[in-house]
Amino acid sequence: MPRLSVNIDHIATIRQARKGREPDPMAAAVIAELAGAEGIIAHLREDRRHVQDRDLRLLREVVQTKLNMEMAATDEMQRIAREIKPEFSTLVPEKREELTTEGGLDVASRVDFLKSFINGLKEQGITVSLFVDPDERQIAASRKAGADWVEIHTGTYANARTERDREREILKIAETAKLAASLGLRVGAGHGLGYSNVKRIAAIPEVEELNIGHSIISRAALVGIGRAVRDMKRLL
Repeated sequence: MPRLSVNIDHIATIRQARKGREPDPMAAAVIAELAGAEGIIAHLREDRRHVQDRDLRLLREVVQTKLNMEMAATDEMQRIAREIKPEFSTLVPEKREELTTEGGLDVASRVDFLKSFINGLKEQGITVSLFVDPDERQIAASRKAGADWVEIHTGTYANARTERDREREILKIAETAKLAASLGLRVGAGHGLGYSNVKRIAAIPEVEELNIGHSIISRAALVGIGRAVRDMKRLL
């Protein structure tokens, strides 16, 4: 059964709507862990639209499982990660105009840069994952760049409108997960996963961890984060 890491970005999104103090991402992280989450994810974006620098510092003190800092590969973010020292760092592409991360990192075109960047994180004992599309070229490049993990982007699968499209995407994800494992990379998956579509991804043997945020926080708004996490854990 894959482990579940919960992204608490959108707890911060609700708070930032009023620029106030509630709801508290730290409280959400504690409750999620008590409900069975094996990790907490927070994406510190360049525009600070949800998670703030202070949140990461406090999460570093609060989180008892592991903290995964999602980040763009910039000098500013590397400096912050080296200071905070999360157990995990996931490098993702980032554009100011996007609502959420829209696709995987193009590792193949930036292998040398990313290799140096990843080494800078590893020097601080941080495990590094790259968020990539289910593409063999990107998986191979991730290995060359020195990543420890890949997180396979499941958004196209999650948004598929027909069973034929879903089957095609599942096959791509399964094949690239197998390739990654054969190259010595550990494998996670995430983006767009929810209660109605997670089982197919969870059944892929090489996938060790699922990173899920929006669907859990959406359900939490109705039933509470503890129950939302437990409901997802049951599906895994």
